[in-house]
Amino acid sequence: MLIGAERVVCLARTGAAAARLPRRAAALRAVAALGLGVRTPEPLDVSVAGHVPPYLVLSRVPGSPLIPDELRTALEADDDSPVASQYARLLDELAAAGRGEPARAGLPRPAPDRWRRFAEEVRAELFPLMSERGRRRAEQRLAPLAGLPHVAGAVVHGDLGAENVLWTRDGDGLPVLSGVLDWDEVALGDPAEDLAAMRASHGPAFLRRVVASLGVPDPYGRLPERIAAIHGTFALQQALAAHRDGDDGELDDGLRGFR
Repeated sequence: MLIGAERVVCLARTGAAAARLPRRAAALRAVAALGLGVRTPEPLDVSVAGHVPPYLVLSRVPGSPLIPDELRTALEADDDSPVASQYARLLDELAAAGRGEPARAGLPRPAPDRWRRFAEEVRAELFPLMSERGRRRAEQRLAPLAGLPHVAGAVVHGDLGAENVLWTRDGDGLPVLSGVLDWDEVALGDPAEDLAAMRASHGPAFLRRVVASLGVPDPYGRLPERIAAIHGTFALQQALAAHRDGDDGELDDGLRGFR
């Protein structure tokens, strides 16, 4: 990735990543139509055929991820922490957008058997790369997926970790959520997926603060269990995607606890 003052050039490292560039551009155009109230990258140019390496040019969104000291400050603040409340407002906007026609017309929906198929694919493709102990550990992570309900009522970013949420500062130096990056996996789905990503980045205490700040109660039930089940699959999701992309570094990282 090449980052300039106003543009970002994303270079595809693998053939599979190159094939996804047009889809990434289409996803960003669909997200722009949702009117979420935060800035998202605008696709400016995409070249797959005839250019080595293939690339996608995006507008640069101002801001930077939270640093650990800022997160600690947010955790020590009162219940109306501006960081948690802004995260919650973003999730409320994503939930509201999921009920609108632009999202339902422009975004993919998960298959009802998505998590069952994921578990089967992990067993078929990743289990041969694991130790016996690793396979048992993986089965423990996969077992809760059988109890997940089919939820497709909200716009789900799909990778709402700290590195993809950008912040600027107001006149008092307080963080202001300015933009969200990396919408490659955006779809209609379960908001528990984005909450699980927050837990992975910021920990369970901050997650509880965000959930308490949500403006609309979760209508699907068993939210903590859904978050925990999805959170437990993140390493396996990373490893499966890397295995299919031929990205050995990401694969080794994802399977680190399963070898």
